[in-house]
Amino acid sequence: MHLMGIDFAPLNVPLARRLQTLAVFHHVSMFFFAGIFGTIYLTFLLITPFFWVTWLYVAWYIYDLGQSSRGGRRFELMRRLPLWNWLRDYFPCRIIKTSDLDPTHNYLIGYHPHGLMAIGAFCNLLTEANGFSRLFPGITPYLLSLKLMHYFPLYREYVMSLGVCDVSKESITHIMKGRGVAATIVIGGAREVLDAVPGVTRLTLKNRKGFARMALQTGCHLVPSFSFGENYLFRLLLDNTPGSFTRNLTQSITKKLGVAPAFFVGRGVFNYTFGIMPYRVPVTTVVGSSIEVEHTPDPTQDQVDSLHREYLSQLESLFYAHREACGYPNETLEFIDN
Repeated sequence: MHLMGIDFAPLNVPLARRLQTLAVFHHVSMFFFAGIFGTIYLTFLLITPFFWVTWLYVAWYIYDLGQSSRGGRRFELMRRLPLWNWLRDYFPCRIIKTSDLDPTHNYLIGYHPHGLMAIGAFCNLLTEANGFSRLFPGITPYLLSLKLMHYFPLYREYVMSLGVCDVSKESITHIMKGRGVAATIVIGGAREVLDAVPGVTRLTLKNRKGFARMALQTGCHLVPSFSFGENYLFRLLLDNTPGSFTRNLTQSITKKLGVAPAFFVGRGVFNYTFGIMPYRVPVTTVVGSSIEVEHTPDPTQDQVDSLHREYLSQLESLFYAHREACGYPNETLEFIDN
């Protein structure tokens, strides 16, 4: 139904699609609002007879604050919720494996592009929605995120239960003490949000070499991955082309806060015209072959640069080898500075 310039969803939407929308609404709400609402809720309890709940949680929070750097606190049940199957089917999300991962080694999976939510990383490389454990038997997945996410009360408990840890050096070093671990890093980070536009995939990767250094220091193999469709889930409202006023302003804010103030629009829960819900665009995550890395506790800059160049080459080859089959034959790839 079209009314006042808004395309509303019909009333007779099948139950399966309603469940898919519910799952995505849950994920988007948690991603954007759970941290703030958790803080407000605990603050509100202070003026109620349940004020003691907040003080108990504050004591726990202080004691447990560094857990996101010590492997988190994962619960397999959370990774296997039917909710993630509905989330998968909304877009839909799918994963393409190009080679096996040997469970006797550890891996750093580089995920590209960030988009606004890195939904492919969450759905395909963290949950069991597309059978990660079946595709990569013996591999335990982690998703590494901005440290800031783990400072929000209550929300930190939620993301850690899924297997999300922070992306600090301490965190990676701790995780890689085990065997058969695959930790996914969205290498482009918040700055890449500003380039989440169709047509040209710009990856903030040219000067980001910390992941290569960590791979050498921990001896874990590097695995490039690329999600086609990730940059098509939302539409940026302002001109963010390099050199524009908006780009310079948002980059300055991102540098100070660590998060990108992107102005975007998607669809709504009950309409197709505007809202904070992503569009129903297929997201296909292609996981490449691993790059063998020799354990080098104190790597030289030349060794880091060499591994970084090899990674970029493998990622570029992966992109152009699969872009047509994934529905983006004219998409191009660029590596840009921070």
